Order: sequence, then structure tokens, then C-alpha cells
Amino acid sequence: MRDIPRPQLVVYAAAAVAIALIGARYLHDGGGQPGPPKEASRPRGEGVRVQAAGDALVVVHVAGEVHRPGVYRLRASDRVQDAVDLAGGATRRANLDGLNLAAKLEDGRQIVVPRKGASAGGVAATAGGAPSEGGAGGGTSGGPVNLNTATAEQLDTLDGVGPTTAQKIIDYREQHGGFGSVNELDRIPGIGEKRMAALRDQVTV
Repeated sequence: MRDIPRPQLVVYAAAAVAIALIGARYLHDGGGQPGPPKEASRPRGEGVRVQAAGDALVVVHVAGEVHRPGVYRLRASDRVQDAVDLAGGATRRANLDGLNLAAKLEDGRQIVVPRKGASAGGVAATAGGAPSEGGAGGGTSGGPVNLNTATAEQLDTLDGVGPTTAQKIIDYREQHGGFGSVNELDRIPGIGEKRMAALRDQVTV
């Protein structure tokens, strides 16, 4: 066997070391197979924001016996009492017993705070705006009252209609887009056949 020159042995030794290093690195990297993909990092604090139903806004018109009548924005979770407070509170002439202060607010609704003494036998404004002296039965002398345009005070002058029933009439016309005929009055809780007969000549649509 012939002798291998020394310089050539050095080359062979260097090649063997290089191959060993490449093999070790190959094994360390998992055989060249790609590892599982890294999960994309998500900035802290990011996520889907769910807005609570009570955070929604509604717009209502507060009128009648309040210090600052007008249009107000409130939360959908607020009540009629909150709307009255926002309008400066009720005046001394207000009759809060004729208003459901615990009722939920509805977008686009008008909240009318009635006045004391606007019931049967008192002095109340007619459809024309002028005051008229109500008789014992609480009727008006200014002609029939329009169910679709009358205020709570004007409805309160009708026979057997107090502040509570007047508010029910207003609520009904807001929910149904107005009265189609006088006969729909019998759908109002508290208005029976006798009261309906007495109201036919006092109202119109």
C-alpha cells in the first residue's frame, strides 16, 4: 500500500470534520422537518367589545309640567322618572299620580307631565287653546276633541277620563300610529260600554 502524502491527509481530515458537523446540526434541527407553525401573537387588550343593551340611547320629548321641557337623550335602561328629572323636575302644579314614573323609556316617545286641577269640574284648555269651564261631567265646550292630536290635559276634560286614562289613550295612539275611528276607544282599559257611549259625541279622529 502506497503512502498518502501528508497534505492530502489534512484535506481528508478537514472534510470528515465538516461532514460530522453538518450531520450533528441536521439531527439537532429535527431531521430537516419543519416544526409546528408559531401562533401569531395578539396584542394584549384586544378583543370583541360587547355593548350592553342598557348603553343604547333613546330620544324622548318631555313636555307638560316640568321646569325645562324639551327633547332629551337618555339610556334605554332609564325610566320615565329619569326623563322628568333631566327636564328639571316636576313643577308644583304637576300631578305625578297621573304618570307612570317607573315605565321604561321608548325612543321617540313624548312624556307629558299632567297638571293638577285638569280633571273633571276644573278649568282646562280646549283644543283651541282657550280655557273653558268644565261642567260636572267634565265635558268641553270647544267642540269634539281629536283623539290623534289632543294633549293629556285636553283628554282629561272628557267624561270619565282622568289623567291615567288620558295617558293610556296617548300610549295607544303612539303604539298603533293613531286612532282609525272613535270605536277604537273601547280597546283602552277602563273604558266600558257606558263610558264609550258618553264619549262618542265628545271625540273625533
